[in-house]
Amino acid sequence: MNKIKIIEQDIIFLSYDEPNAEKNYVDLLTKVPWAKRVHGVKGSDAAHKACAALSETEYFVTVDADNIINPKFLEVEVDIESLGLTPEHVFSWCGRVHVNGLMYGNGGLKMWTRKFVNEMRTHENSDPNDHKGLVEFCFDDKYYQFNENYSESFTNATPFQAWRAGFREGVKMSLNQGGKVIDLTQTWWQNYHRLLIWCNIGADVENGIWSMLGAREGCYMTNCTDWVYSNVRDFEYLTNYWVEQGYGSATDLNYRIKWLGDKLKSECNLAISEIDAQGSRFFKMVYNNSPRILSRAK
Repeated sequence: MNKIKIIEQDIIFLSYDEPNAEKNYVDLLTKVPWAKRVHGVKGSDAAHKACAALSETEYFVTVDADNIINPKFLEVEVDIESLGLTPEHVFSWCGRVHVNGLMYGNGGLKMWTRKFVNEMRTHENSDPNDHKGLVEFCFDDKYYQFNENYSESFTNATPFQAWRAGFREGVKMSLNQGGKVIDLTQTWWQNYHRLLIWCNIGADVENGIWSMLGAREGCYMTNCTDWVYSNVRDFEYLTNYWVEQGYGSATDLNYRIKWLGDKLKSECNLAISEIDAQGSRFFKMVYNNSPRILSRAK
């Protein structure tokens, strides 16, 4: 089998507590009537193993619950021979982040094999001595990232959803292959740029400022405190943290986001700007997402 046709694979909608999950699942069913669903499984590793158990095909596609897919994705064929890959590889496509316009693996569509998922050890099931799998899937040698985009993630339906999405990326974009760094410029340069965008762009969309707050807070806690960053993979932990901070009440949002920005500038030398809605719209209009490449020209 040299070509894998997306339309011939099981497609599984993966949801946990996303406020827009039901609406997005209905949208998926209009495009993929055979779609299946896994809901409410705690832990990213366990949730994906539940998808593998549900799939009747060796390859299967996961669609995150905050995602809207482009029907053109169903026309995709993966020619593994021309890519120089093997049937054991798994694949990720870029997803566009509605809040800030970024396009990379975050929130994108994934095609797995049941064998890969059943054998992987990531997130809550990871080896604590191997930081590559603590909070990510993507550092396995058999994980292949495409540059093409076939979906858009809407992570801003509520303030909490927006904050959590930003917080998680503020942590993960601060790391180098899952491990902490002394200087943020030691991270992969594209992730460093993505971190800056998560921290600064989004004021033009509903709840976008909550994503910016979350990104700044996740980055600050990872790099300026002794917080255990692997907690970012635990959604119950994040919910409790949100409640403890009082973010659902009368929090002075503008003060908090400015305070975190000043801390990141002074303690991490991070380029933070207070960009308003007009500035965010302009940025998205002119910004070109860089393709995933192995090295940067000097």
